[in-house]
Amino acid sequence: MTPIINLKTEYRINPLGIDITSPRFSWQLDTDRNGAKQTAYHILCASSEAKLTVESADLWDSDKVDSDQSVHVYYDGEDLKSRQRVYWKVIVWDETGESSESDNAWFEMGLLDANDWKADWIYGMLVGGHQTSTPSPYFRKNFWMTQQIESARLYVTALGLVDCSVNGQAITDDLFVPGWTDYNERIQYKTYDVTDALSSGENVIGVLVGDGWAVGKVGMHYRQTYADRPSLLAQLEIKLADGSTQVIVSDDSWQYQYGAMLQADIIHGEAYDARLEFDGWDKAGFDDAGWLTAQIRDDIDAPIVALNGPTVKRFEELKPISEPKVIRTIIGQRGIFDLGQNMVGYVRLKGSAPAGTTVTLKFAEVLDSEGELYLTNLRGARVTDHYTFKGDGEEIWEPKFAFHGFRYVELISYPGEITRDTITGVVVHSDMEQTGDFTSSDEMLNQLQHNILWGQKGNFVDVPTDCPQRDERLGWTGDIQVFAETAAYNMDVAGFMTKWMKDVQDSQSPEGMVPAVVPRVIDLVDGGPAWADAVVICAWQMYQAYGDTGILADNYPAMKKFMDFLVAVSPGYIRCLPEFEGWPGFGDWLSINAPTPRDLIGTAFLAYDANLMSKIATILGHDDDAEAYKKLFADTKDAFANRFLVGSTVKAGDSTPSPLRQNIESADSISQGNLKVVELETVDSKIFNLNLFKPSQTAYVLALHFDLLPEDMRPIATDELIADIKLRNGHLSTGFVGSPYLPHVLSENGKLDEAYTLLYQKSWPSWLYAVTQGATTIWERWDGYTEDNGFQDPEMNSFNHYAYGAIGTWMYRKIAGINIDEDQPGYKHSIIKPQPGGGLTKATGIIKTMYGNLRSSWTQENGTFTFDVMIPPNTSATVHLPANDDSTITLDGQSVSGAVHELDAGKYQFVVS
Repeated sequence: MTPIINLKTEYRINPLGIDITSPRFSWQLDTDRNGAKQTAYHILCASSEAKLTVESADLWDSDKVDSDQSVHVYYDGEDLKSRQRVYWKVIVWDETGESSESDNAWFEMGLLDANDWKADWIYGMLVGGHQTSTPSPYFRKNFWMTQQIESARLYVTALGLVDCSVNGQAITDDLFVPGWTDYNERIQYKTYDVTDALSSGENVIGVLVGDGWAVGKVGMHYRQTYADRPSLLAQLEIKLADGSTQVIVSDDSWQYQYGAMLQADIIHGEAYDARLEFDGWDKAGFDDAGWLTAQIRDDIDAPIVALNGPTVKRFEELKPISEPKVIRTIIGQRGIFDLGQNMVGYVRLKGSAPAGTTVTLKFAEVLDSEGELYLTNLRGARVTDHYTFKGDGEEIWEPKFAFHGFRYVELISYPGEITRDTITGVVVHSDMEQTGDFTSSDEMLNQLQHNILWGQKGNFVDVPTDCPQRDERLGWTGDIQVFAETAAYNMDVAGFMTKWMKDVQDSQSPEGMVPAVVPRVIDLVDGGPAWADAVVICAWQMYQAYGDTGILADNYPAMKKFMDFLVAVSPGYIRCLPEFEGWPGFGDWLSINAPTPRDLIGTAFLAYDANLMSKIATILGHDDDAEAYKKLFADTKDAFANRFLVGSTVKAGDSTPSPLRQNIESADSISQGNLKVVELETVDSKIFNLNLFKPSQTAYVLALHFDLLPEDMRPIATDELIADIKLRNGHLSTGFVGSPYLPHVLSENGKLDEAYTLLYQKSWPSWLYAVTQGATTIWERWDGYTEDNGFQDPEMNSFNHYAYGAIGTWMYRKIAGINIDEDQPGYKHSIIKPQPGGGLTKATGIIKTMYGNLRSSWTQENGTFTFDVMIPPNTSATVHLPANDDSTITLDGQSVSGAVHELDAGKYQFVVS
């Protein structure tokens, strides 16, 4: 018997309140038996557990299906209805012919029809302004129950964020519900099982509503981007023992009041006065005589949809790594705490003080030269919490609706003893399991991986943001486009990215443009090259990581519309022509003294998009589209060659990018702040037309990585790329656009040693420079801080910004050797090909795939390479050994020949001497 585990519906175990009417099932075989493989499955779905048998399954009986598919199997039974719970299980046959039966699983539908909602949107009367917030409204509703309860579901959403309770009992550990969408296009709701919280007699629903993304400060804008005040929509449905249903809805029978939560801005921070608390306000028996009647609003007509992806939760707690630095002043004392890790979340305050004592908490990522919090880079974000004590012994407080990005905390005006126990850091991020781990014999590389992972944690808070600390926190499409592949190695981002791709659809313009940030809250409707292309590239990366054709199909209309837009604005297949009116994009953002023409970047990405779209169309069965996109790639490749390569038919006096060149140089000069720019001599390029521009590292990288060069030019371009790196004393010059691909281009074009040398560079610009400076997350800029120049331009200098963390993919792929087979994605078949170098003596990569754990681990000592491989059940792998004709190779102690081996599931050890 082979145990069947991890039964998931739409990437989650037993999801409650989904609205996907054809959900997909996945499961795993739990065995380390060599050759373990599924040969057939049989899914049963029923309306009750009692009916979950072959004889009585009343919703769907798939019959026995001869197939090894164990992920993304679509439900194909009776039409599903609102509120319906479906129980399911699977019977699996393995390669031995034995069958195994799983435990029961379930999923439950939410409210599928707009008419299912009987509740009204309600709000309180106070309205905040663009600069200031108002106290958060406390809503309550009491009701009576006399019959026995069978089940109860609370469906709830808000323009704002909710903190819900029933009879004084918190109903969830979710944070920041309902999450961030474009609330004009789509508002998510969450379903909670509150059966156990109800009782006979009087019951009370309590909901505190904070400003959140809908009302609070979003990005670099003022507040109230989507709504003028917090508003609530709630519907409690109770099934009674006699078969009847009691429904409690938000309406003008609810009451509200303002109390202790004086301010709840998601970026600026919270202010809480414990003296104003309502003891027992969400419990039966509370005297609500002074409370106000909730107001009804009818101006919200955006669709209400289920929250199908992960919510934000608390995950870790961090204590200060040393005793706080206490500074005594004339007006009181203050303490500075070091949590030892740049994190995202908030702090829990514990202490006691006389009633009316207000303390202030400030947050920063780094300290300045005087040992004080460096706050200048926060720009217009106050990032400050206030707490007023009620004077009732020891008090413990933490925010509900705000989060910050920080390592250091300053506590101001606390009169008691300040110790390490006074504050605790609470780490929050979207509920994504860590699925990847990379370690090596080099502690600096391990720290780099640590920094990449923590940068992802801190910026994956409901949407993939660029930075968590300043007045921004926007879903920049270019940042996630370059990082998505690494993100999927580190964590299970399938549900998270599926949700965000729907946000992309909501943000797309009627013409097909994809904006620079999603959800779109800035004026750049067209994100430009490498940013807007996220609509294609991110969907493709998620398909590769999870084998999910659904994300391709769901986004295919948006991708097609985007491609139509690109072709329409790219005369002769040249995107972002200097003379063409429109947004030319951000270029190779934050490159170092190495501007790359925007039309080169744009044209390269048009070709890359076309190539991916040809593959996507083929996968989805759109054969005519596939051929059209294949031709588009060929035409764009020709256009790229004619414009940018030696022998270009474009004359120096025609359409030269000199105005664009000036714009690029001006933008780079501004963005680099106090960086000392040194003009470098030009590499004598035999590839690029020097009448048009001076070749940059990114120009070589894009041309090579996107297959835009004739074969005979590839080695020449690679050599010229190396020459430019040497010209810069072994440093990269690439920005956001070129850096993710740079090490891959080197290692895949015969320059593995050079790739390792670049990785190990410790002076800036380099991946390890920030590590040498004690960084615990990835910096936005290569030179966020240098000993020579101090802090970079505070207008744009984040110390938690994951884009340059895309190097993580290279470490997983080339050092650990874990590669996805594009033709059998989602690790159905893996390519295991470690490429040792850089003086490393060992490395290990582990990925929790949808089939189970995939592990590649090697050590290299005294001329012997020992390689341990674990391949998940129901998958296979091709293993490439670093061996040559003179090598002696054993597999599990038995002599074998050849450097390439095809393996089924199981554990194996190779030794290469």
